[in-house]
Amino acid sequence: MREAARERAFDVLLWLLLCVPVVLTSDPDDGGSWTQVAVGVALLALCVALGRRRPVPALALTVVVSLTHGTELFTPSYVLALVAFGYLAGRREERTRPALWLFGAVPVAGLVLVLVTGGTPAHWFALLLSLALAVVAPWLIGRYVRQYDRLVRSGWELADRMEREHAAVADRERLRERSRIAGDMHDSLGHDLALLALRAGALELDPALGPEQQRAAGELRRAAADATARLRDIIGVLREGDDEAPVAPPDETVAELVARARASGMAVTLADAAEPPSEMAARALHRVVQEGLTNAAKHAPGAPVAVVVERGPGVVRVRVTNGPGPGAGPGAGPGHGSGRGDAAPVTTASPGLAPSGLASGGAGLVGLDERVRLAGGSLRHRTTAEGGFALSAVLPLRPPAPRPAAPRSARELDLARRQVRRGLARAIWIPLALLAALGLLMAGVALYTQHQTYLEPEDYARIRVGQTRAEVAGYLPDRHLDGRPQRVSVEPPGMDECLYYRATMLAAIPVYRLCYVDGRLAGKAELG
Repeated sequence: MREAARERAFDVLLWLLLCVPVVLTSDPDDGGSWTQVAVGVALLALCVALGRRRPVPALALTVVVSLTHGTELFTPSYVLALVAFGYLAGRREERTRPALWLFGAVPVAGLVLVLVTGGTPAHWFALLLSLALAVVAPWLIGRYVRQYDRLVRSGWELADRMEREHAAVADRERLRERSRIAGDMHDSLGHDLALLALRAGALELDPALGPEQQRAAGELRRAAADATARLRDIIGVLREGDDEAPVAPPDETVAELVARARASGMAVTLADAAEPPSEMAARALHRVVQEGLTNAAKHAPGAPVAVVVERGPGVVRVRVTNGPGPGAGPGAGPGHGSGRGDAAPVTTASPGLAPSGLASGGAGLVGLDERVRLAGGSLRHRTTAEGGFALSAVLPLRPPAPRPAAPRSARELDLARRQVRRGLARAIWIPLALLAALGLLMAGVALYTQHQTYLEPEDYARIRVGQTRAEVAGYLPDRHLDGRPQRVSVEPPGMDECLYYRATMLAAIPVYRLCYVDGRLAGKAELG
């Protein structure tokens, strides 16, 4: 509301200011009339009203009104309006093409008007000069101000957007970090619960224990299985497909992990001949071994497990292999329900494959594959010929550095800068092109005018003193010079009229002078 009131106040003040020259130069005391004043004031009011939504038509109407008062376009009544509406057209109009069409049409219309009214080329040159100074120059200034304001406004908008995006990124990172923590809890606690269920299953089958103790061990095994299922259901919801894996290495080494599994009753062997890799690769290496041991405890309890870690040229290779579990059919492997659809073929396990009752969420190898990929490596898993399962990974010692993409705000700021540079380039080449075109036009018109007043030396030689004016006219060009050149001597006395013609095309002198008395040529001379 306040913005609209300010715009109306500005338009009223602009209209009053532009009406002052019209009133001062068109009243009856200066040779005008009150009708001209009324028409001019009304047309200026219309131009101001159009200036908000149609700035170029408002400028065109002002140019037409000014041309009706003088073919030179520069009139005291409307020169201020030309400057004001030229600036506003550049400031308010988004496109440049309508204004350029107007700037091209005005010289053509002015040339036609000069020819119709019988004006001289000097009048048309004055129109071009007025157009350049009173219309085009303010328009270019308005374009520059518009481009500068756009750059400043874009900068503030991008700064505000970057603040909002920064806050959103911070919130998203906090949620993602919580998801990472939940994922690590799922992986670590799932592994520990699998080992606990394995130990409880061994106690349940131990003949040295009484029935009550075996029943308690069975309840402990089932409780561990239920806890694993609930852990998968609750925490697994947070494991989104696009979550990044944690990059911090665990405090526990692969040797300690294998020793803890061996202490839980698993038959695990370790062949470790690799140097410690980078932090991200160490975390991925630990997760590969942990996932392999967890799968073996779930799906092949009691089967021997072999962990091999070796170093190659620039990489670390890890392989976790376990034999078939008790009751597994031919070709059945412990990876059932855990692998990805695009992995090596995995046959369906028999019902006796997982007597421990531990649930498998089917997402362990998927998350592990993502973690290995982020570390710059690759993951493979397959069933073995004996019906076991093999999980292997190749990890680089130094993972490649990520290449962050340019933020959207930076790209938009760069686009705004390019647009401003293009606008400034137009503001430079447009006046240069106009000046070049004006110079070529002036040079062409000057050559044409000089040619119109050039008298050929052969024709000058054929002219004889005493010939009538009609006889001499057959040798003369279409036009003669306007008056006597400055460095030419005064005309001889007693002559009725003396006319001057160019003797050369590109120089002001020498000139030919032809003087007449009573309609006959009384004297001719070449002056230089």
